[in-house]
Amino acid sequence: MKKVMVIGAGTMGNGIAQTFATYSFEVSLVDVSANQLEKALKTIQKNLSRLASKDKIEASNIPNILSNITTFDSFDNIVSQQDLIIEAATENPILKAKIFQQIAKNLTDNTIVATNTSSISITKLAAEIPNPKRFIGMHFMNPVPIMKLVEIIKGYDTSNETIDIINNLSIQLGKTPVIVDDKPGFVANRILMPMINEAIYTLDEGVAGVSEIDTVMQLGMAHKMGPLLLADFIGLDVCLSILNVLFQEFGNPKYAPCPLLVNMVNAKKLGVKTSEGFYKHNGKEREVSSKFL
Repeated sequence: MKKVMVIGAGTMGNGIAQTFATYSFEVSLVDVSANQLEKALKTIQKNLSRLASKDKIEASNIPNILSNITTFDSFDNIVSQQDLIIEAATENPILKAKIFQQIAKNLTDNTIVATNTSSISITKLAAEIPNPKRFIGMHFMNPVPIMKLVEIIKGYDTSNETIDIINNLSIQLGKTPVIVDDKPGFVANRILMPMINEAIYTLDEGVAGVSEIDTVMQLGMAHKMGPLLLADFIGLDVCLSILNVLFQEFGNPKYAPCPLLVNMVNAKKLGVKTSEGFYKHNGKEREVSSKFL
C-alpha cells in the first residue's frame, strides 16, 4: 500500500494527510475549496515545524514530507489509482453518502475505502460502494499526528482481510488500533459525548463556571483537558452532530443535546475554529468567554 487519497482538507483531513506523508506514503489531498487546500498545506507545514522544534522529527525531513502531498480539487480522475481512500469530510451522513456514490464509479476491486466518521453507521455508508467488504471505519483522534489511538470500526460486511490490513497499517503509522463494532458512537464518542453534554448541562444549570468544571475534571479525574475546553477543540458543531446521531439511534433522553450547546452552534460559537466557544481562543492564549463570566 503506497497511494492514499484523503477527501476533505479540514482539521482531520490535513492531520491524516500529514501523518501518512510523514511515513512516506504518496498522498492525494482532495477538497473542492482551493482556499481550504492552501490553508491545509500551510497548517501542515506549521505543524511539522512545531514537531521539529520539539525534536519529534528531523527538520531536514520536512521538505520530503511536504513533497509526498499533492492537492486536487476533484477526485474523479485519481480514484482508480489509489490503494486506500479515506473520507474525512464534515460529519454529515448525506454529504458522506454523496461522496461515496461519486467515488464508487471509479473504484477498483483492490481499493480499500475508509471513513473517518466519529458516529455514523459504517454499514450504512458501506452500502454506497459496490464492494462493502472493502469498506471500514478509521476514526482518528485530533490532533491526528500526535494522538495514538485509531478506532477501527468493522461494518456488517467488512472482511477480516480488510480489518487485518487496516490494523497493520495503523501500527505502521505509529498508532495503537482498537477494533470495535459498528454501534452508534462506537466506543470513544459513546462515552465521551454524554460526558461533554453533562458538563454543558452543569454549566447551564449554574452548578459551576467553565474553568471550575474543567478544573474538577482535570485535577479530580486526571483528565489532561477539561470537557468544555475539549469540546471547543473538537468543535461544538461536531459535538452537536454526534449527540444528534446518538439521540436518534438510541432514543434515550440521556443523549439529548443540551439547549445551551444548540444555541451556541446556532450563534456560530463553535470553539477553536471560530475563535470562541466556552473559551476565547487567540493563538496560545485563551480565557473564559465573557458570556460565562
